[in-house]
Amino acid sequence: MNEYALYLESGPRRRKTMVHVLDLLGCVVRGATTEQALEVTPAGIQGYLRFLKRHGEEVDPEAAFTTAVAEHVMEGPWIGNGNPAPGFGPDFQDLGVDELEIYLRRADWLLEDLLGFIGDLSSEQQLAEPDGRGRPIFRIVEHIAESQYAYLRAILGKQAGLPAVLRGLRKDPGSWHPALNNLWEMMRVRLEGMTEGERTLTVQRGQVTWTARRTLRRILEHPWEHLMEIAERIDKPM
Repeated sequence: MNEYALYLESGPRRRKTMVHVLDLLGCVVRGATTEQALEVTPAGIQGYLRFLKRHGEEVDPEAAFTTAVAEHVMEGPWIGNGNPAPGFGPDFQDLGVDELEIYLRRADWLLEDLLGFIGDLSSEQQLAEPDGRGRPIFRIVEHIAESQYAYLRAILGKQAGLPAVLRGLRKDPGSWHPALNNLWEMMRVRLEGMTEGERTLTVQRGQVTWTARRTLRRILEHPWEHLMEIAERIDKPM
């Protein structure tokens, strides 16, 4: 039986907790409290396994598994937002070429699903303000795109051409399909071409130490979080 190690980050008083399942890089679960996050983690793992299986990875979403908390970070900036300053132990392991290709494929699938979810939405649906808290779907997509580039820039620095793609996306909600494809294609080429030195590099940005593995973790986790948010918003099953 598989046991998944859980890496938690929590805000003050163990509120706003994120559970990162690093054995399934890209799988992340949120909860208003640590207890709530841990309660919904098994369903979150099964949902991510279903996503992987749908796209061809050899996993069994119905197989029994256990979980165990490996680390729980509760200090540092941005706690509860996916970037705990100290990071987690596995973030600092070197990233192998074979692993990189697996994670890039997962990012391809995330973009495919995102575009599938939003592709048929009208301009009115894209820009509609949700009931209660939240932001229009277009703003979520814009946020995903900007964050993806920010994670890439954290480890590899500024990349020519990508800021222009983001500016175009901000100006025209109707351009998001080609803009997102273009953004990811450019990012993928750069990530795929990382040298051994870049794949084993550590970069200090403020209080946060970035590595290639940590960058890939957030490039996968962040759109997965918002893909689930959009799916719920438009009442579309994952």
